[in-house]
Amino acid sequence: MLLIALGIAAGVVGLSFLTGIRVFKEYERGILFRLGKAQKLPIGPGVKFLMPFGIDRVQTVDTRTKVIQIPTQDVITRDNISIGVDAVVYADVASPSDAVLRVEQYLPATLQLAATMLRSVVGRMDLDDILAKRTEINDEIRLALDARTEQWGVEITAVEIKDISLPQEMKRAMARQAEAE
Repeated sequence: MLLIALGIAAGVVGLSFLTGIRVFKEYERGILFRLGKAQKLPIGPGVKFLMPFGIDRVQTVDTRTKVIQIPTQDVITRDNISIGVDAVVYADVASPSDAVLRVEQYLPATLQLAATMLRSVVGRMDLDDILAKRTEINDEIRLALDARTEQWGVEITAVEIKDISLPQEMKRAMARQAEAE
């Protein structure tokens, strides 16, 4: 009877330790929380053993480049023309620990900040400058955004304005002006 109980206990303990085995992919890093306290270094790729029974918890971070679509933002330019601007942001997780510990959700936070920066930068310019200086606008937004997201462990690698939509009456006026010239 005692031997059966010991066998069952050993089986339960063995199975519980097997549940602590985790495999991390090459592009994943795990932030280990042992009894709620974050460990200093992220867990790298490969087979890792975690303490069972809720002693170790891991939050996994994907370190591949993220493509963040900024939906169309309605912007009023410095010369009071209402336009729609949408863009795309490319971001890398430089520090998985900071991405987990310093901001609640780094992707939505980066999206909100990028949309705000896009409206701010484009709103300070005239329409002619916006249409002519896309590269400069992209660089200005990227630098400002990267400076703010650096504390979250997120590195902005590129910002690209995809489309600038003008009101129909503005398009007609520009076409008439081009014909006149």
